[in-house]
Amino acid sequence: MQWETVIGLEVHVQLATRSKIFSGASTAFGAEPNTQACAVDLGLPGVLPVLNEQAVAMAVQFGLAVHADIAEVSVFDRKNYFYPDLPKGYQTSQMYHPIVGPGEVEITLEDGSTKHIRIHHAHLEEDAGKSLHEDFHGMTGIDLNRAGTPLLEIVSEPDMRSAKEAAAYLKAIHSIVTYLGISDGNMAEGSMRCDVNVSVRPKGQEAFGTRAEIKNVNSFRFVERAIAFEVERQIELIEDGGSVVQETRLFDPDRDETRSMRTKEEANDYRYFPCPDLLPVVLDQAYLDHLRSQLPELPADKRERFQNELGLSAYDANVISASRDMAEFFEAVHSECGDAKQAANWVQGELSGALNRESLSIANSPISARQLGELISRVLDDTINGKAAKEVFQALWNGQGESADEVIEAKGLKQVTDTGAIEAMIDQVIADSPAQVAQYRDSEPEKRGKMIGYFVGQVMKASRGTANPQQVNGLLKEKLDALL
Repeated sequence: MQWETVIGLEVHVQLATRSKIFSGASTAFGAEPNTQACAVDLGLPGVLPVLNEQAVAMAVQFGLAVHADIAEVSVFDRKNYFYPDLPKGYQTSQMYHPIVGPGEVEITLEDGSTKHIRIHHAHLEEDAGKSLHEDFHGMTGIDLNRAGTPLLEIVSEPDMRSAKEAAAYLKAIHSIVTYLGISDGNMAEGSMRCDVNVSVRPKGQEAFGTRAEIKNVNSFRFVERAIAFEVERQIELIEDGGSVVQETRLFDPDRDETRSMRTKEEANDYRYFPCPDLLPVVLDQAYLDHLRSQLPELPADKRERFQNELGLSAYDANVISASRDMAEFFEAVHSECGDAKQAANWVQGELSGALNRESLSIANSPISARQLGELISRVLDDTINGKAAKEVFQALWNGQGESADEVIEAKGLKQVTDTGAIEAMIDQVIADSPAQVAQYRDSEPEKRGKMIGYFVGQVMKASRGTANPQQVNGLLKEKLDALL
């Protein structure tokens, strides 16, 4: 039997407000445990929450970015459950009237094709604290610093059909929220994590199968691996005569498997009811228009502009526009050198390779966009050749100069383009290579193209890599062919 996978994601995005969603406590990451939780976060008697307007604005900006309906009136509810990291006994969320309604996100697949993934809704809620199991020898510690941190939970429709599509969707959401500046998207710090709903059904069947939810997956790679395991588990279970149970599961990246955590709850298990301490949020058109006017150029718009105005390929435009930092760095390089294709090649190639080797983000690049743009300009105007350019790049990376021109001058890398000087080197190489000249002369015409590489290498060696390779090739061919 052939099976079809059905996937939906619930992405939890930590909003980049300086204070919490209902209190003035700090949201800064990395503080000592339990130093950033105030009486409101703990739900102590007599305290009242006050909604953080910046969290509302950020949620609306996301909704506008994904072309979603924005609710004129949204309501906060209490989601009641007991857990040690939730001292209030309930989480303030939005169940019935979320702030962001239906929208959609376009994803780009590996083959370059695109697909639209529908968003069911996105709602505001507060985060819970964190349970710490590692250092307490059979006990659990509770850190409540995260309690009350504003979250935007983005719920997709079950429109994804593979682990690759799910990862592409998650990357698209990450790109949008970081472009907007509403989250840093740091998955390692928990700023973005997702619950993955996975089910399988026989191909051609319309009804969905029973789904399992994989909680708190915190990397693109783990999402793919968790889905791959879960799909295989469910298919094997059904084909062996069993049935999938609706449950919550955890992904163990060390064992590369999911395992059961608890039976999946239904909404009525949480006894949702409107929060009596918070008024409905009412938005007018003027407020929405103001936030719309503040939106930056978004990834899809940048991608389209890079292709249509700068002539980049669909692949290059997609890779560069995925990250706001990379897109802005690329645009600064292009502004300096004037050649979009070369700027894209260097940013994706030499620069990205060096950043990956050092585990650095492009925001922390030792080479500035101005320096890289100047370096590319020196290649384009034939001041240096490609080999020398890599040497200049490495010197700039290591802080051995303020500019490409400074490094070129200091290392004597300026390209030799004087025809007379190059001809003199060629004549000397030919004179010193009688056996190779004879072999070239006696070879079939179609083989001579490969043999000329020996002479090119010798001339480049004689020039210490500074001769213009195109001139060397052209002049060598002329002189060698004259000997035939």
